[in-house]
Amino acid sequence: MAGVLDSVNQRTQLVGQNRLELLLFNLGDNQTYGINVFKVKEVLQCPPLNEIPKRNPVVRGVAHIRGGTIPIMDLRRATGSAPLTNLETCFVIITEYNRSTQGFLVKGVERIVNMNWGDIHPPPKGAGRENYLTAVTQVDNRLVEIIDVEKILAEVSPMLDEVSAEVIQDAQAETTVLKHVLVADDSAIARKQIQRVLASLGIKTTVCKDGAEALEYLTDLVAEGKDPYHELMMVISDIEMPEMDGYTFTAEVRAHPKLANMHIILHTSLSGVFNEAMVKKVGANDFLAKFHPDELAKRVNARIKVLTGDGFEMED
Repeated sequence: MAGVLDSVNQRTQLVGQNRLELLLFNLGDNQTYGINVFKVKEVLQCPPLNEIPKRNPVVRGVAHIRGGTIPIMDLRRATGSAPLTNLETCFVIITEYNRSTQGFLVKGVERIVNMNWGDIHPPPKGAGRENYLTAVTQVDNRLVEIIDVEKILAEVSPMLDEVSAEVIQDAQAETTVLKHVLVADDSAIARKQIQRVLASLGIKTTVCKDGAEALEYLTDLVAEGKDPYHELMMVISDIEMPEMDGYTFTAEVRAHPKLANMHIILHTSLSGVFNEAMVKKVGANDFLAKFHPDELAKRVNARIKVLTGDGFEMED
């Protein structure tokens, strides 16, 4: 297990080709789960945990790892099942989400598999709104479930999703621009967070669950004889999405003669220098790590100011 992530840094060529690699793990039952390798910093045997007062039951404690103190969350308990036992036999997957580092306690870690985002699909419609899945796929005829980590983090440690008054005032000062944004994100929690920010600025949204759906929406506008650039002030897209990831979505938009000038912000829980480099490679206009309401609002305000100068009109 010590060497399972040794070659992660050599895997960056997969991104931008609508591909990813999943680290497969289990929670002590017959179900297999997966997490994108690019969100994984380290996998290790569960270290000694120190309990903290008034903690959320999902947080089993904190661990001192490489000079830092990291909260360790029981992924089995977080998804509504009984907590894991015999922690000394369990593993911790250290991840980076939304600019923070945390560990997820799992029963066992299996292997890394190379996948195409086209083989990653949204959860079945019958799964219900309260499920913790963001996507599913098949590996060796086994169902692999990809957990909506953003939903778990939002429940364990809710983030502020309100825009400060001065940022709202700045947005309302501009009244001569089309205010409609296309949002693409596979996480229902993330979509709601973004929508609340944009609504506070008086901006309408159309939401899509993945890059393929967003691309279809844009091409449908073209087929209807409309100019997407004048219908939408921008597109805010996640990077990790089933069917088509944000990098591939951006590249497809740039390659389409009627869509090439769309303003695209890649807004993702994947952070780091690598992603900034990929943004430039695929031609996105901007990159923003999740989730800071004021930062997102300021990027939107900046776009409004540019469009105001271009003579856009206010949408009714």
